Amino acid sequence: MEKEYLKWFLEARFGMFIHWGIYAIPARGEWVKQQESIPEWQYQSYFGTFNPIHYDPAAWAHLARTAGMKYAVMTAKHHDGFCLFDSQYTDYKATNTPAKRDLIREYVEAFRAEGLKVGFYYSLLDWHHPDYPVAGDRIHPYRNNPEYQDHRGNLPRYVEYMHHQVEELMTNYGKIDIIWFDFSYDDMQGEAWRATELVQMVRRLQPGIVIDNRLGGNIKAREPEIYAGDFASPEQIIPPEGVTNEAGEPIPWEACITLNDHWGYAAWDKNWKSPRTVVRALVECVSKGGNLLLNVGPTAKGEIPEECVDILHQVGKWMHRNGESIYGCGHATLERPEWGRWTRKGNRLYAHILERGIGPINLRGLEGKIAYARLLADDSEIRLERPWNAAEYPEDAFLSFPTAELPDEWDTVVELVLK
Repeated sequence: MEKEYLKWFLEARFGMFIHWGIYAIPARGEWVKQQESIPEWQYQSYFGTFNPIHYDPAAWAHLARTAGMKYAVMTAKHHDGFCLFDSQYTDYKATNTPAKRDLIREYVEAFRAEGLKVGFYYSLLDWHHPDYPVAGDRIHPYRNNPEYQDHRGNLPRYVEYMHHQVEELMTNYGKIDIIWFDFSYDDMQGEAWRATELVQMVRRLQPGIVIDNRLGGNIKAREPEIYAGDFASPEQIIPPEGVTNEAGEPIPWEACITLNDHWGYAAWDKNWKSPRTVVRALVECVSKGGNLLLNVGPTAKGEIPEECVDILHQVGKWMHRNGESIYGCGHATLERPEWGRWTRKGNRLYAHILERGIGPINLRGLEGKIAYARLLADDSEIRLERPWNAAEYPEDAFLSFPTAELPDEWDTVVELVLK
């Protein structure tokens, strides 16, 4: 049964992920400390020089809304332990860098002002905290450093610290719509994080908040743990048939996808996805009952890269014309057509035509079921006409396009109102 507080999330379908921190200075992605085993003294130089003089969260929020996004999730703390928010439990935070500001507070206020739902990403890991264990950890940046081979830390004390920080995020910034925990592995999952207690606290402080599934529970179980989360979060992949639980019932999900090949800013990574690719990925997610959380990685100066801005503006133009086929839509319970994909909302079917083919567009099994058809982009009529040579397909309806090419080569959307 669908939870009432998830309704907005399932209707929104499109959100902005923001990965930002002091790793934007080395500009080789957010895992740079781990991948290069950067020593603490060297990484500290990024902390001491972080000064995003062009940070303008109002511009980010406007870009998200212009792109057709309905919510955002920003890294309050990533694995390196650096906090963009003013936590009273650490000195390792933005207010102690040359930025001298609570960057999360400004984000929350700016995105709320644009009418967008607001979320926090919070890493359960912490490569800076002295109580976070190194010995036996296959992920920690210092796992191969002889000085840390016996560093067992104090996990209970670290978890207490982590709970305090989550409590701050849930208390000090008004209404928060999503908390995106990341991530659990090996022995570090579930009750190692005191996950039941953590989720109970989050839900007490923020009734109706949406929680992801990365605390270590099994969201696909017939009876998931209390900390299993509200939605599955496939990363850098769109599930072939959406996501279902062990009973075969669909469950909410959200694919998190990068615009290039990194989450955090990577200065040399120019492998950008085209606006067409983004649009088609969004349509694919919605057609399978899921959301798309699309990432941007701002620079150390606080600017979203121009390439990202250009891509999102173009996606926004498509969404302006065709957003009705995305918001509040989901799986159409029809077989995927050879020309594209279906999305559905109530008695409205949306034909996302990706391939023109030859002749009319065949709508399998819909003969006599359609009241009218129109091009969603401008509400112009698309004629339903049975071709003279289609007598052997009595169950099918046909859309007649007067041109050999589609009006929109990315995705031509036809709205079909069912009788």
